[in-house]
Amino acid sequence: MLLPVKVAHGVRDGTVSLAYRRWRRQDVEPGRVFTTVAGLVRVEDVAVVDPAAITDADALAAGWPDADRLRARLAGEESFPTYRVRLAWAGEDPRIALRESADLTDDDVAELDRRLERLDRAAAHGPWTLAYLRMIGERPEVRAPDLAASVGRETAPFKIDVRKLKNLGLTTSHAVGYSLSPRGAAYLERTRR
Repeated sequence: MLLPVKVAHGVRDGTVSLAYRRWRRQDVEPGRVFTTVAGLVRVEDVAVVDPAAITDADALAAGWPDADRLRARLAGEESFPTYRVRLAWAGEDPRIALRESADLTDDDVAELDRRLERLDRAAAHGPWTLAYLRMIGERPEVRAPDLAASVGRETAPFKIDVRKLKNLGLTTSHAVGYSLSPRGAAYLERTRR
């Protein structure tokens, strides 16, 4: 479940506790935790609701100024059910601590080697992980479309690949572009790949 930046930060600071979505069928289950720009968010409850029953107080709890604007912005086919999703902040993004951990053991390096080699083998466009890490290290905070073009890739699939590196704690995302995390820099210094 994707949350806009403002809503994710609202869940974190407690000003947002609801989200409304139109889905063909329920897209998330209670108890699921997902990563947002503001940290981890947990789905507390999911229920089908009548959009006409959404109150201004409900809209405020979802980050909207009033119910009419919320209903007007509900995306999806109008015949689909409307779901009220109750949300709660579940803690910091664990990737933050991971990317700061630059004191890598030999086992850490071997495990990263194994995981990156697996990503390389699975890629239809060939091995990419070390090249992307080196490029990001040499060109920090450069726009993703520019980085993607430099390796002959479309922006969207390029960003998906970089997200895989971020999930391993090797890169950091910025308002524009990426940089190597301390963990990523340490890995590049230690790997023998």
